[in-house]
Amino acid sequence: MSQSLRQLTEIAARLQQEAPPSDDGLTGFTGFVADVIAWIGEIGVGALVFLETVFPPLPSEAVLGLAGWQAQMGRMNLVLAVIAATVGAVLGGLVFYGLGAWFGEERAKTILAKVPLIDRDDLDAASDIFRRYGRRIVFFGRFVPIVRSLVSIPAGAQRMPLLVFVVLTALGAGLWNTFLIGAGYLLGTQYHVLEDYLKYLDYVVIGAIVLFVSWYLVRWYRKHHRTPDAVPPDPDAGTPPAQM
Repeated sequence: MSQSLRQLTEIAARLQQEAPPSDDGLTGFTGFVADVIAWIGEIGVGALVFLETVFPPLPSEAVLGLAGWQAQMGRMNLVLAVIAATVGAVLGGLVFYGLGAWFGEERAKTILAKVPLIDRDDLDAASDIFRRYGRRIVFFGRFVPIVRSLVSIPAGAQRMPLLVFVVLTALGAGLWNTFLIGAGYLLGTQYHVLEDYLKYLDYVVIGAIVLFVSWYLVRWYRKHHRTPDAVPPDPDAGTPPAQM
């Protein structure tokens, strides 16, 4: 993963030369993000989140936190930034959903494993998580890096209803985007602090998902494996005759 991030930083450094400078003194990937946002505003936020969904190693924390900071500086509308980011996340999820539905799960994973920055192990892990937790992971997975993108493949391959997929993706992404952009707005120039703390938030979210699913499975098991209550003896039946 560290090698993938280094490659991403190098790509961003090259692309940064093609965008107008934001005059914020930012360099590398963060500078590239700032330049894209300065160039096309809220549409840039949506485009970057779309790329983050299609290329999971791209850090959404930096993109959304920086978008919040830009909104605080009056360079974009806060609400439109959240909407654009959510639309970008849904569109990116639909790309993977379509690949899974069109090619099938295994073939789609084989194709994507050849794409730089995407690992086969991550694809297999996302498939296992979807099989274990079902469609609810489409919502909760939006709070977990890598999972938020790749679970769309088995969702499409297993023909999860498209409307349900879009709604769950939009709700999860909307909450996540609102949190990160809002935090960036409140933190201002200290938006990068998000990256130091969100790794712990990932653990909390994963733990919450495990607890929720465990509770659900226990409830389902008790409901379907309930022991019938013992039938009380009939007082009118009398006492059976003693055997001689």
